[in-house]
Amino acid sequence: MAPDDRETFRENTMRIAAGIIFAGTVSLLTSSAAWSQTPPAAKSAAPGAPQAAAAPQAAPAPAPVAVKQPPQPARAACTNPNALGVGRTVEIDTTGGPGFGFEHFKTLDFLRDKEVVLTFDDGPWPVNTPAVLKALAEECTTGIFFTIGKHATYYPEILKQVYAAGHTVGTHTWSHQALVNKKLNEEQRKEEIEKGFAAVKWALGGVSPAPFFRFPALQHPPEMVTYLGERNIAMFSCDLDSFDFKARNAQQVIDTVMRKVDKLGKGIILMHDFHKHTGEAVPELLKRLKAGGYKVVAMRAKEPVQVIAKYEEEVIKDLKLPTVSSRPVSSVVTTVSE
Repeated sequence: MAPDDRETFRENTMRIAAGIIFAGTVSLLTSSAAWSQTPPAAKSAAPGAPQAAAAPQAAPAPAPVAVKQPPQPARAACTNPNALGVGRTVEIDTTGGPGFGFEHFKTLDFLRDKEVVLTFDDGPWPVNTPAVLKALAEECTTGIFFTIGKHATYYPEILKQVYAAGHTVGTHTWSHQALVNKKLNEEQRKEEIEKGFAAVKWALGGVSPAPFFRFPALQHPPEMVTYLGERNIAMFSCDLDSFDFKARNAQQVIDTVMRKVDKLGKGIILMHDFHKHTGEAVPELLKRLKAGGYKVVAMRAKEPVQVIAKYEEEVIKDLKLPTVSSRPVSSVVTTVSE
């Protein structure tokens, strides 16, 4: 190779090498810059060291987690050709906490003319709840039972009968405290709601009830309405109140319900399986509804409620404490012969 050619070759080689080094350096710097913009993993600060303020970020709403449990037993096959029966079954998506019952919630008008929903509060209770169950079974129909948590712990076997018969089980607080009571703080109100669900789950042997809730005395503190919405729990008022707790006898319950339902033409009916006269009234009331051309609508939840473990633990703790002072006499003393 001529001297001039060798010199030209050497210069070109040096230029290429320099270009490679430069390109590699730029690549390394670019990679380092990109890496440094990736948020580093959080490190535990040394005790007493000041914490750097994190940039505010909008937390995404938690996705609902489906509760996995065996399907509820179906209602028994109907053998009464003249029974009231069930006109239709509706499934309720409780996302956001929908409200039902025009006495307080006037948005979701889903009932057709001559349709009713039967609801029963304050159970389970001896004699009265079984009487209601028997009447419903004879007429091949169904209802929603808004259960008091404490009552569920007193009589879990009765509540299991309600569920096994295919009825919808909701809740009505832990101890039926009025949640508008100003002596209750927000956490105590939440506890009344959540322990009710936890107690019903315990009474049903670990089966979560429907996310259906009714406020005691139909009194709805706004902050708890918001809370139930955040919990994806449906709230139930009513369209007509039987006022069975004021009734002097079964006939008065029947007359009150029929007068009101005939006036409205449809509606969610509020009764109490806690009261004796209601248990006595339901058989004839169902026959009157049938004769009047009414059809019962069954309401089912799309998903069971997500019971919070903290409150399940509180219920278990309460059950382990002495209950002499809180249990009703009828759950302790039973006349077996006279």
